[in-house]
Amino acid sequence: MNDVSLAQKNFLLSQRKRRRIIRISRICIFLLFLILWEGSAQMGTLDSFIFSSPSKAASCAYGMIQDHSLFVHIGITLFETITSFGLVLLSSLAITILLWYNRRISETLEPYLVILNSLPKSALAPLLIVWLGANYTTIIITGMSVAIFGSILSLYTCFQSVDAEKVKLIYTLGGQKHHVLAKVILPASIPSLFALMKVNIGLCLVGVIIGEFIASRQGLGYLIIYGSQVFKLDWVIMSIAILCILACGLYGIISSLEKRYLKKFS
Repeated sequence: MNDVSLAQKNFLLSQRKRRRIIRISRICIFLLFLILWEGSAQMGTLDSFIFSSPSKAASCAYGMIQDHSLFVHIGITLFETITSFGLVLLSSLAITILLWYNRRISETLEPYLVILNSLPKSALAPLLIVWLGANYTTIIITGMSVAIFGSILSLYTCFQSVDAEKVKLIYTLGGQKHHVLAKVILPASIPSLFALMKVNIGLCLVGVIIGEFIASRQGLGYLIIYGSQVFKLDWVIMSIAILCILACGLYGIISSLEKRYLKKFS
């Protein structure tokens, strides 16, 4: 028993060491990239006007933090992303349940969902502006359009792949279709739902940025497109860096919720 415990302890220590090495390696690669970029810009190997530099992007961010304009742009993009993400989650779940309840509807709509999912969503943004105007609604719907059709198809596939024996057992015990949904389908689909959420938060952020490119005067997408038009590349680099931080943060929140759920119910 002591040998087993010792082996387990050694294994856990080796896993912690491996994760620590990977974490340190990632940080070192990132710092090396920043150092090479900054050094190349300072020595003139890279044109700092075209490629900017970490110090210039940081200085730009500091200036916009002082006048509080950066927080406004971040807040707007974050609000639009979270709103579109929440609407995608609720809408895709509701539509998937409807398709699961009625096979005729699902068979009728399936080719349309596949076509809409394959359509480049950037092509829809100009139409949405004409139909809805250049406002928050257009940007949020653009964010939703990137993720919703793929979510419906993935969730419906997940619903269909649930263990048929469990479904049959509910019917054998006198249950109805809503019992199957509540007791079998939805609980079995929660891991897949978390996986979709982790993908969709990034897709919604991409969709929101596409919408802000065309229909906004505020937000990180606006800073990127305006900065590129007037050759303020510091704005562009700074906004892209902030978007990376936001994407990692939102992904981390969903991953944390998933771990808590699995720890509590697995």
